[in-house]
Amino acid sequence: MKNYAVNLLTKLLEIYSPSGKEEEISTFLVNEMKNLGFSSWRDEVGNAFGTAGTSRSIILLCGHIDTVPGYIPVRLEKGEIYGRGAVDAKASLAAMLVASSLLVKEGFPGEIIIAGLIDEEGKGKGVKHLISQGITADYAIFGEPSGLDNITIAYKGSLQLKTTCKTKTGHSSAPWLFDNAIEKAYEVWNLIHNIHFTEEQPESKFYSLTSCITGIRSRSNSSIVPSNCEFNSNFRIPPQLSPQKVVEAIKKVIEEYHTHNEGVNIDLLVEDVCPPYEADKNSLLVKAMRFAIRKNRKKPVVLYKKTGTGDMNLFGSEIKIPVITYGPGDSHLDHTPHERIGIKEFLNSIQIIYEGIKRLYYLDSHRR
Repeated sequence: MKNYAVNLLTKLLEIYSPSGKEEEISTFLVNEMKNLGFSSWRDEVGNAFGTAGTSRSIILLCGHIDTVPGYIPVRLEKGEIYGRGAVDAKASLAAMLVASSLLVKEGFPGEIIIAGLIDEEGKGKGVKHLISQGITADYAIFGEPSGLDNITIAYKGSLQLKTTCKTKTGHSSAPWLFDNAIEKAYEVWNLIHNIHFTEEQPESKFYSLTSCITGIRSRSNSSIVPSNCEFNSNFRIPPQLSPQKVVEAIKKVIEEYHTHNEGVNIDLLVEDVCPPYEADKNSLLVKAMRFAIRKNRKKPVVLYKKTGTGDMNLFGSEIKIPVITYGPGDSHLDHTPHERIGIKEFLNSIQIIYEGIKRLYYLDSHRR
């Protein structure tokens, strides 16, 4: 198993698959799952699927096959494998596939669905299509780096905005006569950046609203007061708030600003929305994975609540089943030129996922 697992991960890493260019890795994954005894196929958008077994207990194991851009030469060095996607998140997907194949060989009585999704690093085209097709499952594990001893049970939501400020222009030698669109854009940003709600917990990075300006653009020559300025911003939303509530508050602030600045026109565009999600920490799925981690690691299990987002957000918000995120790797290495995974950690994660699924089926069968 060890040699196969390492070879599988190596092959996945050698296939460069930034968002939008997942066809080669999707095809590879379908063929690999078929060789392991799964019924496998690609759907209309390029997601790769494999299924095995038939049972009332259906377990979805879901990872993404795309990465951020930037190829990293694949190499083995001091017990670690380097490569783009080693942490985020091909090691998790490979671990789920290997663990599932071991269960299938043993005649596991439950049904396992493997899904390799596209565009997680983009706007979630893969998981959105999965949801739209009405996936049937009783439990779902999403593969992202949590570290061996941790289970991710929550992610903040995300709101991507583009705000455009437009003013009348004039000669820069008389700036007091005109509204400067760049200056007005900063005024607007400062107002929306300071929006907060009574539902927040200010002492908590997870349960509070945070925001970041991510880009600003304006074009003008040195003799003209800028008349157009556009800035992008990202808001991270805790579970006790909805993206809609945040957008409504921003619109209200902008409307009020306009009443005091009639010469400034402001357009707000919502470019992308991802809802926050927090799983039930007492679900059978969490209990099963905690059991498997404690059995293999002999350590306390930490339930993580992350300020980032993942495919679990969209899936968990729409499909009302127990969901968690789990996988090997240090998430601080995500998207960096030093992305790598320890082979020992990768192999340990396979055993934990294997034990966790077996325990979950046991708990589910006794509940029924």
